[in-house]
Amino acid sequence: MFFYPPRHRCGLILSLSIALGSTLSLTMTQPVAAKEPHEPHLKPVAVISDTRLPIAAPEGQAELPLYLSSNWDTPQADIVRAVIVIHGKLRNANTYFDTAQKARVAAGTAADGTLLIAPQFLATIDTQVHPEPADTLRWSGNAWMGGEPAEGPAPISSFSALDAIVNRLADRRLFPNLRQIVVAGHSGGGQVVQRYAIAMRDNPALASEHISLSFLVANPSSYAYFDAQRPNADGTSAPYDAAKCPAFDQWKYGMQDLPAYLNSHTPAELERSYAARRVEYLIGGDDSDPAQAALDKSCPAEAQGPQRMARAQAYYHYLQARHPMDLNQSLNIVPGVGHNGGRMLTSACALSVMFGNGTCQD
Repeated sequence: MFFYPPRHRCGLILSLSIALGSTLSLTMTQPVAAKEPHEPHLKPVAVISDTRLPIAAPEGQAELPLYLSSNWDTPQADIVRAVIVIHGKLRNANTYFDTAQKARVAAGTAADGTLLIAPQFLATIDTQVHPEPADTLRWSGNAWMGGEPAEGPAPISSFSALDAIVNRLADRRLFPNLRQIVVAGHSGGGQVVQRYAIAMRDNPALASEHISLSFLVANPSSYAYFDAQRPNADGTSAPYDAAKCPAFDQWKYGMQDLPAYLNSHTPAELERSYAARRVEYLIGGDDSDPAQAALDKSCPAEAQGPQRMARAQAYYHYLQARHPMDLNQSLNIVPGVGHNGGRMLTSACALSVMFGNGTCQD
């Protein structure tokens, strides 16, 4: 069972400017993000959640659709863990919410006391087809995947929207016994989780309330690198020849032309905080097809390797070389699974990360 009352407004308006640091200038010129592949094939979603989270940010106010496994408007003393599952490019949050429910069942009693949350980041085409209120957050194409500002009703970053969810979970009036938050995503959602783990601002409430935070990055097409190195044919890192792909180091593939959400930090600062965060990379053992339909085949992605398995291993080795002593991350392979979100997020390793059910060896 899951809870989503019609046009449900999830509690008090959340202010992002108080706890999350400096405000963002609305007059700042936004960098042009690297184009997301497959945008010509963008189609409207079939379903939009009726549950809404009101967000108040320096850029304005808006509402984010999301799915919840229980009502979070009243205190939830039985909740000890929250799992936030991010959908992929299809923006089918309902499908990923269903997968999260199946994963919770598969985890058995280890998943007791878990709240499931599946936010839905809409494209403008979705709100043109479905009769949504004007204050519903929407992005141009897949810009939400890199933390870019929304196209309407206010230029709020998708990362700021995730911050609002985390802030609500850290509210001890609502979740007095919460101990753990896991942010998980597969494919395009895995890309979002990896970038959010880099970009996320420090949240003092998590530390003061002793709430752990971890990230599960499953089968993404690409990763954000911290300098101009990229893998050679043997998977080792070396300076990349920009003549092959001038956009290879633009965000969301590298640290050039960062969106406004990130521009208060240097790449070195972002890397330092990222290496300390608990990130589990999960790659399907059969997700190694360079012609797979949903694979990002743009030149910035191809600069990271020919297919997802190669890109995952190269990126993890890149981080290990740069952080031999302080990397708080691991890479695990799920044998016999290709590019399949349902099987990846219900695998033994994913259950271990999301619910503490068993172990996950790298």
